Order: sequence, then structure tokens, then C-alpha cells
Amino acid sequence: MKSTGMTRPLDALGRIVIPKEMRRVLNYEIGDPIEFFLDEEAGILCLRKYIGVACMLCGSLEGLTYFRDSFMCVNCIRELKSHPGSSKLPSPYPAAADHVYPKTKKKMYQSAPQMVDKLRRLIESDPNASQKEYAKQLGISQGRVSQLKKLL
Repeated sequence: MKSTGMTRPLDALGRIVIPKEMRRVLNYEIGDPIEFFLDEEAGILCLRKYIGVACMLCGSLEGLTYFRDSFMCVNCIRELKSHPGSSKLPSPYPAAADHVYPKTKKKMYQSAPQMVDKLRRLIESDPNASQKEYAKQLGISQGRVSQLKKLL
């Protein structure tokens, strides 16, 4: 398992927010059912999009066989076998973000003191600008601007 470095607090009702970047990569949409897995010994809670008990290709509920973390019906298996060139099965999950999002130029991150200094200069030059405008000028998120303001 890989650490993302992201943390989210539990709210008063015991809820957490899955970061937008993770939802985008994992193809989680609003209303999608999520399945929970727990390893009590290691203290790990895992989430996975619930795929249900239906054929991953046609959605049939009858004649199912479990194959590579998914269900397939007898009819789809026969159809796949009858087409020799189509033996590669689609995965219900995206393998990686690479195929969903085109590769972009890697961002060069600056240290907090550098960013605080730039934000200070921006605030001095335009004190009435919104946090959104500062974020756009600095090329960072509004949340990051808020964090940097606390360091001022």
C-alpha cells in the first residue's frame, strides 16, 4: 500500500471526505456504493468501489463465475472464448491515472517561506484581491493560500 500524504479529519458525525484527486483517479462518482475492508491487527481501513454481484460486462445476475476480482456470466465467457483476439478482459477499475489524464509538465514546488514571501508581496500590491485571485496568480489552490496566510 502506498501513502498519499493526505490526511482528513473525522467530523462530529464520524465522516471523512475522500480527496477529489483520489475520487477522480479511482473513478468514484457521487452516489457510488463504497465497500469497506478492515485489518484490525494492522489498524488499516481500506475502501473500494462496490462492484456488486453482477457480470462485469453485461450486468447479468445469473450463471456468474468469479474471475480476477470480478464476476462474469456464462454467456459473456462463451462470447469471449468465441473471439480469440479479444482475450484481454477489461478491469472495472482504472489501472492508473495515466490513461485517464494526459501527462502534464511536472510542477516545481517551492518551499513555504518562498511562497509566504510571494503571497506577502501580492497582498501588499493588491490588498483587496480575493483568496481565489491570489491562488490563481501563485498557481496554487485556495486552500494552500489559506495555509500560507496563517504563516504570515
